[in-house]
Amino acid sequence: MKIELNVSEVISIFKEIQQSPEKIFEMIRLDVREAVGRYLSEMMTTELTHFFGRDPYERKSDADNYRNGSYDRRYTLKSIGEVSVKVPRDRNGEFQTQVLPRSKQYETEIGRDLCLTFLGGVSTRTLSIMSQRLIGRKISHTEISEASRELIDSVERWRNRDLSNEPVKYFFIDGVNFEMRMGDSIEQVSVLVAIGVTEERHRLVVGLQAGDKESAPNWREFFKDLKRRGLDPEKITLGVMDGLPGLEKVFKEEFPRARVQRCQVHVARNVLAKVPQKFKQDVADGMRSIFYASSKSLFWNEFMTATIA
Repeated sequence: MKIELNVSEVISIFKEIQQSPEKIFEMIRLDVREAVGRYLSEMMTTELTHFFGRDPYERKSDADNYRNGSYDRRYTLKSIGEVSVKVPRDRNGEFQTQVLPRSKQYETEIGRDLCLTFLGGVSTRTLSIMSQRLIGRKISHTEISEASRELIDSVERWRNRDLSNEPVKYFFIDGVNFEMRMGDSIEQVSVLVAIGVTEERHRLVVGLQAGDKESAPNWREFFKDLKRRGLDPEKITLGVMDGLPGLEKVFKEEFPRARVQRCQVHVARNVLAKVPQKFKQDVADGMRSIFYASSKSLFWNEFMTATIA
Protein backbone atom coordinates (compact mmCIF):
# COMPACT_ATOMS: atom_id res chain seq x y z
CA MET A 1 0.00 0.00 0.00
CA LYS A 2 1.44 3.37 -1.06
CA ILE A 3 1.34 6.15 1.54
CA GLU A 4 1.41 9.77 0.37
CA LEU A 5 1.90 12.76 2.72
CA ASN A 6 2.01 16.43 1.87
CA VAL A 7 4.47 18.88 3.43
CA SER A 8 2.02 20.31 5.97
CA GLU A 9 1.17 16.82 7.27
CA VAL A 10 4.86 15.94 7.65
CA ILE A 11 5.52 19.20 9.56
CA SER A 12 2.54 18.48 11.82
CA ILE A 13 3.82 14.98 12.60
CA PHE A 14 7.32 16.25 13.44
CA LYS A 15 5.89 18.94 15.72
CA GLU A 16 4.00 16.25 17.63
CA ILE A 17 7.19 14.20 17.94
CA GLN A 18 9.17 17.24 19.18
CA GLN A 19 6.55 17.94 21.85
CA SER A 20 6.27 14.29 22.86
CA PRO A 21 9.22 12.15 21.62
CA GLU A 22 7.63 8.89 22.77
CA LYS A 23 4.82 9.56 20.27
CA ILE A 24 6.91 8.07 17.47
CA PHE A 25 7.10 4.72 19.28
CA GLU A 26 3.33 4.70 19.76
CA MET A 27 2.95 5.32 16.01
CA ILE A 28 5.36 2.50 15.21
CA ARG A 29 3.54 0.05 17.50
CA LEU A 30 0.20 1.03 15.96
CA ASP A 31 1.55 0.52 12.44
CA VAL A 32 3.03 -2.86 13.39
CA ARG A 33 -0.27 -4.02 14.91
CA GLU A 34 -2.19 -2.94 11.82
CA ALA A 35 0.31 -4.66 9.49
CA VAL A 36 0.21 -7.89 11.52
CA GLY A 37 -3.61 -7.78 11.56
CA ARG A 38 -3.71 -7.43 7.77
CA TYR A 39 -1.14 -10.21 7.33
CA LEU A 40 -3.13 -12.66 9.50
CA SER A 41 -6.37 -11.74 7.71
CA GLU A 42 -4.77 -12.39 4.33
CA MET A 43 -3.40 -15.72 5.55
CA MET A 44 -6.89 -16.83 6.59
CA THR A 45 -8.35 -15.68 3.28
CA THR A 46 -5.74 -17.78 1.45
CA GLU A 47 -6.52 -20.65 3.81
CA LEU A 48 -10.21 -20.45 2.83
CA THR A 49 -9.26 -20.42 -0.85
CA HIS A 50 -7.29 -23.63 -0.30
CA PHE A 51 -10.27 -25.08 1.61
CA PHE A 52 -12.61 -24.42 -1.34
CA GLY A 53 -10.06 -25.36 -3.99
CA ARG A 54 -10.98 -22.32 -6.10
CA ASP A 55 -10.21 -18.60 -6.20
CA PRO A 56 -12.72 -15.90 -5.20
CA TYR A 57 -15.43 -15.40 -7.85
CA GLU A 58 -14.36 -18.60 -9.61
CA ARG A 59 -17.43 -20.63 -10.52
CA LYS A 60 -17.79 -24.39 -10.23
CA SER A 61 -20.89 -26.20 -11.40
CA ASP A 62 -20.80 -28.77 -8.59
CA ALA A 63 -19.99 -26.30 -5.78
CA ASP A 64 -22.36 -26.52 -2.81
CA ASN A 65 -20.56 -24.11 -0.48
CA TYR A 66 -19.56 -20.46 -0.93
CA ARG A 67 -17.78 -17.60 0.80
CA ASN A 68 -19.95 -15.70 3.24
CA GLY A 69 -18.06 -12.53 4.16
CA SER A 70 -16.10 -12.27 7.39
CA TYR A 71 -16.36 -11.28 11.03
CA ASP A 72 -14.08 -9.09 13.15
CA ARG A 73 -11.95 -10.64 15.85
CA ARG A 74 -9.27 -9.36 18.21
CA TYR A 75 -6.24 -11.40 19.17
CA THR A 76 -3.29 -10.50 21.41
CA LEU A 77 0.28 -11.41 20.44
CA LYS A 78 3.34 -11.31 22.67
CA SER A 79 5.55 -8.21 22.09
CA ILE A 80 3.00 -6.83 19.59
CA GLY A 81 -0.22 -6.32 21.49
CA GLU A 82 -3.83 -6.63 20.43
CA VAL A 83 -4.44 -6.87 16.69
CA SER A 84 -7.69 -6.68 14.73
CA VAL A 85 -8.30 -9.37 12.13
CA LYS A 86 -11.07 -10.35 9.74
CA VAL A 87 -11.91 -14.04 9.88
CA PRO A 88 -13.50 -15.30 6.63
CA ARG A 89 -16.63 -17.46 6.77
CA ASP A 90 -18.29 -19.99 4.51
CA ARG A 91 -22.01 -20.37 4.01
CA ASN A 92 -22.24 -23.91 5.42
CA GLY A 93 -20.11 -23.17 8.52
CA GLU A 94 -17.63 -25.93 7.68
CA PHE A 95 -14.46 -23.83 7.52
CA GLN A 96 -12.34 -23.49 10.67
CA THR A 97 -9.13 -21.49 10.48
CA GLN A 98 -5.90 -22.99 11.77
CA VAL A 99 -4.11 -19.63 11.85
CA LEU A 100 -5.71 -18.55 15.13
CA PRO A 101 -6.69 -21.02 17.84
CA ARG A 102 -10.38 -21.34 18.47
CA SER A 103 -11.85 -19.71 21.61
CA LYS A 104 -8.48 -18.14 22.52
CA GLN A 105 -8.00 -14.39 22.80
CA TYR A 106 -4.22 -14.41 23.24
CA GLU A 107 -1.34 -16.66 22.22
CA THR A 108 -0.01 -19.48 24.39
CA GLU A 109 3.24 -17.67 25.27
CA ILE A 110 1.26 -14.92 27.02
CA GLY A 111 -0.60 -17.53 29.05
CA ARG A 112 2.71 -19.06 30.13
CA ASP A 113 4.09 -15.67 31.14
CA LEU A 114 0.95 -14.97 33.18
CA CYS A 115 1.32 -18.33 34.94
CA LEU A 116 4.98 -17.66 35.79
CA THR A 117 4.14 -14.20 37.13
CA PHE A 118 1.29 -15.69 39.16
CA LEU A 119 3.67 -18.32 40.58
CA GLY A 120 6.01 -15.47 41.53
CA GLY A 121 3.35 -14.23 43.96
CA VAL A 122 1.47 -11.60 41.94
CA SER A 123 -2.28 -11.86 42.52
CA THR A 124 -4.73 -12.36 39.65
CA ARG A 125 -6.29 -8.92 40.21
CA THR A 126 -2.89 -7.18 40.20
CA LEU A 127 -1.96 -9.04 37.02
CA SER A 128 -5.21 -7.91 35.45
CA ILE A 129 -4.29 -4.29 36.18
CA MET A 130 -0.73 -4.73 34.87
CA SER A 131 -1.69 -6.56 31.68
CA GLN A 132 -2.79 -3.42 29.80
CA ARG A 133 0.67 -1.91 30.17
CA LEU A 134 2.58 -5.14 29.65
CA ILE A 135 0.86 -6.68 26.62
CA GLY A 136 -1.40 -3.94 25.29
CA ARG A 137 -4.68 -5.50 26.42
CA LYS A 138 -6.37 -5.82 29.77
CA ILE A 139 -6.84 -9.46 30.69
CA SER A 140 -9.50 -10.12 33.32
CA HIS A 141 -8.60 -11.89 36.56
CA THR A 142 -10.98 -14.66 35.45
CA GLU A 143 -8.88 -15.28 32.31
CA ILE A 144 -5.72 -15.34 34.42
CA SER A 145 -7.32 -17.87 36.78
CA GLU A 146 -8.20 -20.04 33.76
CA ALA A 147 -4.58 -19.88 32.55
CA SER A 148 -3.40 -20.84 36.05
CA ARG A 149 -5.73 -23.82 36.05
CA GLU A 150 -4.05 -25.05 32.86
CA LEU A 151 -0.73 -24.79 34.70
CA ILE A 152 -2.16 -26.76 37.64
CA ASP A 153 -3.27 -29.51 35.25
CA SER A 154 0.26 -29.69 33.82
CA VAL A 155 1.77 -29.89 37.31
CA GLU A 156 -0.64 -32.67 38.28
CA ARG A 157 0.29 -34.68 35.19
CA TRP A 158 3.96 -34.27 36.10
CA ARG A 159 3.31 -35.12 39.76
CA ASN A 160 1.54 -38.35 38.80
CA ARG A 161 3.92 -39.34 36.00
CA ASP A 162 5.15 -42.90 35.51
CA LEU A 163 8.31 -43.72 37.49
CA SER A 164 9.01 -47.19 36.12
CA ASN A 165 11.83 -45.90 33.89
CA GLU A 166 13.51 -43.81 36.59
CA PRO A 167 16.61 -45.71 37.90
CA VAL A 168 16.47 -44.21 41.40
CA LYS A 169 18.89 -45.63 44.01
CA TYR A 170 18.88 -43.10 46.85
CA PHE A 171 16.26 -40.92 48.46
CA PHE A 172 16.40 -37.57 50.24
CA ILE A 173 13.16 -37.34 52.20
CA ASP A 174 11.77 -34.44 54.20
CA GLY A 175 8.64 -32.50 55.04
CA VAL A 176 8.65 -28.87 53.88
CA ASN A 177 6.31 -26.03 54.77
CA PHE A 178 5.09 -23.79 51.94
CA GLU A 179 2.96 -20.68 52.08
CA MET A 180 -0.20 -21.31 50.05
CA ARG A 181 -3.37 -19.37 49.40
CA MET A 182 -6.32 -21.09 51.04
CA GLY A 183 -9.45 -19.14 50.19
CA ASP A 184 -8.82 -15.54 51.21
CA SER A 185 -5.82 -16.21 53.47
CA ILE A 186 -2.20 -17.36 53.18
CA GLU A 187 -1.44 -20.41 55.32
CA GLN A 188 1.51 -22.70 56.02
CA VAL A 189 0.92 -26.08 54.37
CA SER A 190 3.11 -29.12 55.02
CA VAL A 191 4.29 -30.97 51.89
CA LEU A 192 6.01 -34.37 51.81
CA VAL A 193 8.96 -34.35 49.40
CA ALA A 194 11.12 -37.14 47.97
CA ILE A 195 14.20 -36.27 45.89
CA GLY A 196 15.78 -39.22 44.12
CA VAL A 197 19.37 -39.79 43.00
CA THR A 198 19.73 -42.01 39.93
CA GLU A 199 22.44 -44.50 39.04
CA GLU A 200 24.07 -41.74 36.97
CA ARG A 201 24.02 -39.47 40.07
CA HIS A 202 21.37 -37.16 38.67
CA ARG A 203 18.90 -35.65 41.10
CA LEU A 204 15.19 -35.39 40.38
CA VAL A 205 12.06 -34.63 42.33
CA VAL A 206 10.26 -37.97 42.52
CA GLY A 207 7.23 -37.02 44.58
CA LEU A 208 5.34 -34.12 46.13
CA GLN A 209 2.25 -34.61 48.25
CA ALA A 210 0.45 -32.50 50.83
CA GLY A 211 0.40 -34.19 54.22
CA ASP A 212 1.35 -33.89 57.87
CA LYS A 213 5.10 -34.54 58.09
CA GLU A 214 4.66 -35.73 61.69
CA SER A 215 2.21 -38.45 60.62
CA ALA A 216 3.52 -41.96 59.92
CA PRO A 217 0.33 -42.98 58.00
CA ASN A 218 0.81 -39.96 55.70
CA TRP A 219 4.38 -41.04 54.94
CA ARG A 220 3.28 -44.63 54.31
CA GLU A 221 0.62 -43.49 51.82
CA PHE A 222 3.22 -41.24 50.16
CA PHE A 223 5.65 -44.16 49.67
CA LYS A 224 2.87 -46.47 48.45
CA ASP A 225 1.89 -43.85 45.87
CA LEU A 226 5.47 -43.77 44.55
CA LYS A 227 5.38 -47.55 44.12
CA ARG A 228 1.95 -47.43 42.46
CA ARG A 229 3.48 -45.06 39.90
CA GLY A 230 6.09 -47.68 39.00
CA LEU A 231 9.00 -47.02 41.39
CA ASP A 232 10.87 -50.29 42.02
CA PRO A 233 11.37 -50.64 45.82
CA GLU A 234 14.07 -53.30 45.28
CA LYS A 235 16.37 -50.73 43.66
CA ILE A 236 16.27 -48.28 46.59
CA THR A 237 19.41 -48.81 48.69
CA LEU A 238 19.53 -45.71 50.90
CA GLY A 239 17.17 -43.16 52.41
CA VAL A 240 18.49 -39.90 53.90
CA MET A 241 16.06 -38.26 56.30
CA ASP A 242 15.47 -36.31 59.49
CA GLY A 243 14.31 -37.95 62.67
CA LEU A 244 10.62 -37.27 62.05
CA PRO A 245 8.32 -39.46 64.18
CA GLY A 246 7.63 -42.81 62.51
CA LEU A 247 9.34 -41.90 59.22
CA GLU A 248 12.34 -44.21 59.57
CA LYS A 249 10.19 -47.21 60.58
CA VAL A 250 7.73 -46.71 57.72
CA PHE A 251 10.53 -46.22 55.18
CA LYS A 252 12.22 -49.50 56.21
CA GLU A 253 8.92 -51.37 55.91
CA GLU A 254 8.15 -49.99 52.44
CA PHE A 255 11.76 -50.27 51.15
CA PRO A 256 13.17 -53.32 53.01
CA ARG A 257 16.50 -53.41 51.09
CA ALA A 258 17.37 -49.80 51.89
CA ARG A 259 19.49 -48.50 54.73
CA VAL A 260 18.70 -45.27 56.58
CA GLN A 261 21.05 -42.34 57.15
CA ARG A 262 20.27 -39.33 59.29
CA CYS A 263 20.51 -36.11 57.31
CA GLN A 264 23.81 -34.35 58.11
CA VAL A 265 22.22 -30.91 57.80
CA HIS A 266 19.57 -31.73 60.41
CA VAL A 267 22.14 -33.36 62.71
CA ALA A 268 24.40 -30.30 62.49
CA ARG A 269 21.50 -27.94 63.19
CA ASN A 270 20.36 -29.96 66.20
CA VAL A 271 23.89 -30.07 67.63
CA LEU A 272 24.71 -26.39 67.00
CA ALA A 273 21.42 -25.34 68.61
CA LYS A 274 22.79 -26.64 71.93
CA VAL A 275 26.30 -25.14 71.61
CA PRO A 276 27.28 -21.74 73.08
CA GLN A 277 27.83 -19.07 70.43
CA LYS A 278 31.58 -18.76 70.98
CA PHE A 279 32.10 -22.51 70.30
CA LYS A 280 29.77 -22.84 67.28
CA GLN A 281 32.44 -22.38 64.60
CA ASP A 282 34.85 -24.88 66.19
CA VAL A 283 32.11 -27.48 66.63
CA ALA A 284 30.86 -26.93 63.07
CA ASP A 285 34.40 -27.43 61.69
CA GLY A 286 34.82 -30.59 63.79
CA MET A 287 31.51 -32.06 62.57
CA ARG A 288 32.40 -31.28 58.98
CA SER A 289 35.69 -33.22 59.26
CA ILE A 290 33.79 -36.14 60.83
CA PHE A 291 31.10 -36.17 58.13
CA TYR A 292 33.67 -36.20 55.33
CA ALA A 293 36.13 -38.66 56.87
CA SER A 294 37.38 -41.09 54.20
CA SER A 295 37.43 -44.15 56.49
CA LYS A 296 36.06 -45.45 59.82
CA SER A 297 39.44 -45.20 61.53
CA LEU A 298 39.82 -41.58 60.43
CA PHE A 299 36.26 -40.95 61.55
CA TRP A 300 37.02 -42.22 65.07
CA ASN A 301 40.25 -40.20 65.21
CA GLU A 302 38.33 -37.05 64.28
CA PHE A 303 35.55 -37.95 66.74
CA MET A 304 37.96 -38.47 69.66
CA THR A 305 39.87 -35.29 68.78
CA ALA A 306 36.64 -33.27 68.66
CA THR A 307 35.43 -34.87 71.92
CA ILE A 308 38.66 -34.18 73.83
CA ALA A 309 38.87 -30.65 72.49
